[in-house]
Amino acid sequence: MENQQKTGAFKVRGASYKISQLTQQEASRGVIAASAGNHAQGVALAASKRGIEAKIYMPEHTPEAKIRATKAYGATIMLTGESFQEAYQAALEDQEQNNSVFVHPFDDIDVMAGQGTIAVEMLEQNPDLDTLLVPIGGGGLISGVAVAAKSIKPDINVIGVQAKEASATYNRFYKQGSSSLTQVKTIADGIAVKQPGMATFPIINQYVDEIITVTEPDIASAMLYMLERNKSLVEGAGASAFAGLLAHGTHLNAQNVGIVVSGGNMDVSKMPTIQHLASNHKVRHLA
Repeated sequence: MENQQKTGAFKVRGASYKISQLTQQEASRGVIAASAGNHAQGVALAASKRGIEAKIYMPEHTPEAKIRATKAYGATIMLTGESFQEAYQAALEDQEQNNSVFVHPFDDIDVMAGQGTIAVEMLEQNPDLDTLLVPIGGGGLISGVAVAAKSIKPDINVIGVQAKEASATYNRFYKQGSSSLTQVKTIADGIAVKQPGMATFPIINQYVDEIITVTEPDIASAMLYMLERNKSLVEGAGASAFAGLLAHGTHLNAQNVGIVVSGGNMDVSKMPTIQHLASNHKVRHLA
């Protein structure tokens, strides 16, 4: 339940580990990042704890709740582009000009390692887990989780879940369709990434067993289920792995499934849209 994590999402893990590894000389230059929102908060908090200046580039349509929270942690915010990719390019240009340290949201070994602590904790809490369902955007979370989980329990099954409207990694994994999308539009804004990470995809290819996709109504229904039945507010990206269980659970060869609920920083003004998407969608009822 990473929606209950500090900053409301798992991203604080990778950002904290990456920033903890910076030398004093690197820290003095400040850090810069690009993010759809949750990585931004993680970087902002981790930087503030070390007294480091942080500048974050975010897509123009980032939920207002994520923008406010990132500012509250002390970061400077730059809103740029329609998706992560445009914000990322702008951040890279800024980094080259100002020589800040770039903290990538997923394509960084230290960031992946930090995210992998989720798998360590899940298997400590429940060693009988035989399958993990993990959302995929750029792939940093599932890369860290898959390596960590299989280091502890080599026969565990790791399944990635992508939004069907942002399925670049799914496409590349199965060698079908484009793995570099020109446009992504999904309520799961935290995983709305146009192409797989260069560092993450080889790890996904080696350690991840399967990738499935979920529709927008699948995700919306999972969000409402979590709110109504589990009394837990979960954002679109955070609900995607659970949506994978609801949509594909009868086809999974698994007995003990662990789900990464990756974040809860939802813009509540979007709730009518979520309710509309879910209104005519049937989900499998869980006991």
